[in-house]
Amino acid sequence: MRIKDGFTMRSMVGQHVVIGEGIAQVNFNKMITMNDSAAYLWESVKDKDFTVEDLANLLFDRYEVTPETAAADAAKIVNKWIEAGLVSE
Repeated sequence: MRIKDGFTMRSMVGQHVVIGEGIAQVNFNKMITMNDSAAYLWESVKDKDFTVEDLANLLFDRYEVTPETAAADAAKIVNKWIEAGLVSE
């Protein structure tokens, strides 16, 4: 999967938010907030193809979590991104 073109993460008032920019995102009227872990993953995979396993590996390498926790958290994040329309599968 891949983050769709036209979405940018910005830092606003201490929050990480993803917003749609450009003509392709004209109907995207949401602002998605992300915690530090999700923002780290976003920055790590923007402009790249990735899998849930890739995200789990990133979480496992950066944080002191078990592989199972990293996999579960990565799956939750990806599902939220898919639900919000931020990534293509």
